[in-house]
Amino acid sequence: MIPGANATLQRIKKELDEMTSDPPSNCSAGLNDSGDMFNWQATISGPEKTPFEGGVFKLSIFFPNDYPFKPPQVKFITKIYHPNISTHGDICLDILKSQWSPALSIAKVLLSICVLMCEPNPDDPLVPDVASVYKNNCAQYNATARKWTKEYAME
Repeated sequence: MIPGANATLQRIKKELDEMTSDPPSNCSAGLNDSGDMFNWQATISGPEKTPFEGGVFKLSIFFPNDYPFKPPQVKFITKIYHPNISTHGDICLDILKSQWSPALSIAKVLLSICVLMCEPNPDDPLVPDVASVYKNNCAQYNATARKWTKEYAME
């Protein structure tokens, strides 16, 4: 058994209970179909008054063995047009990298991703081309993001 694995598993179970009993608004998360406690799937409903409104975005969450001392790996499964989210689903968000803290939880991570969807950060882009469109032609950015939402995130 990996040292600390029991504590990690207890923490993950606690967060699973919290996500089940009191999920953040517009978000849900739980075990994926494998039933593996370290692999979750999450959904975020596209925030209102954004080009993502009406979409349902799926994400994968993988917990490392040293969670919560290392951040979870969170990726978009659903394609999304956003300067801080790559075509592979990688997310440029400081709390998933250098600003991670064990005090954070999956609920807080999902809420932070919702905020990022509402307020892109074009000055720290993963996709410079999308950041450029966002900065220079917001109407075009919104139209393309709405089109992708309709194409990839509507069920």
